[in-house]
Amino acid sequence: MSSFAEDLHAALAGPDHAISPKYFYDAQGSALFEQICELPEYYPTRTELALLNRHAGDLAARMGPGAQLIEYGAGALVKVRLLLARMAQPDSFVPVDISGPHLLAACEALQREQPALRILPVVADFTRPHVLPDAPAHGQRIGFFPGSSIGNFDPQEALAFLKLLREELDGGALLIGVDLIKDPARLHAAYNDAQGVTARFNLNLLRHAQRELKLECDPAGFDHYAFYDPRKHRIEMHLLPRGEQHLQLQGRRYTLVPGESLHTENSYKYSVESFQALAREAGFRPSAHWTDEQRWFSLHWLGA
Repeated sequence: MSSFAEDLHAALAGPDHAISPKYFYDAQGSALFEQICELPEYYPTRTELALLNRHAGDLAARMGPGAQLIEYGAGALVKVRLLLARMAQPDSFVPVDISGPHLLAACEALQREQPALRILPVVADFTRPHVLPDAPAHGQRIGFFPGSSIGNFDPQEALAFLKLLREELDGGALLIGVDLIKDPARLHAAYNDAQGVTARFNLNLLRHAQRELKLECDPAGFDHYAFYDPRKHRIEMHLLPRGEQHLQLQGRRYTLVPGESLHTENSYKYSVESFQALAREAGFRPSAHWTDEQRWFSLHWLGA
């Protein structure tokens, strides 16, 4: 299994200087992302919350009694509360996240609110094969992947990940949030907020590497840069060097110069039809979807 250090070496040495956005999410990065979700420019969180609140009863009915709800990339467990409050005798809740301390703290808070709920946290990289608790004896296994995090995968990676979930959720379903193609100006504002929180979130990847891997670099020597590519229907986030920047990791030295960048994230946007086609290719059966009035965001129920 690839590690943070191995992936960062590959990114700094490779021609594209690209690394997975999963490395944003140490405890500091997870806290910064929670701040992003509260920003006025960042429409996905409040739009998805409104959809979940409006349709929670229908979604709970689709899950049925005794379901096991698995949330991938669980984070602060904000959105899932809307579903858990409406579910009929859930078998268990299985939050999966790469950031262990952040996940366990969120689970403790949820357990205090719902002492009867069986919470079975899994600290793992959910994009790779991982071990889940046993499936429920009498209910469905339901996956929940909110936040349009599927957009962080390129199309082939997204297909491979959805195939993994299709196997894991066999006999159940996946509820997934998907950001939709829209006015580039709105997308630009969402990833370049006036308070600079997204910039700090992006730069935290370097600070995470400093804390965990003893990376030697100057994060202040890099600028946050995010833009929408309409041909690929995706936001790209980069860290641009201000002048020649030297980085040292585990005894190996790297240099990034103006004109290069460290490519830290993609966020693909879909139409309802293009996402449903991807889901079908992965083996799911799209059976319902919901959008807000502006058609900024969508929720999809995919039978497994």
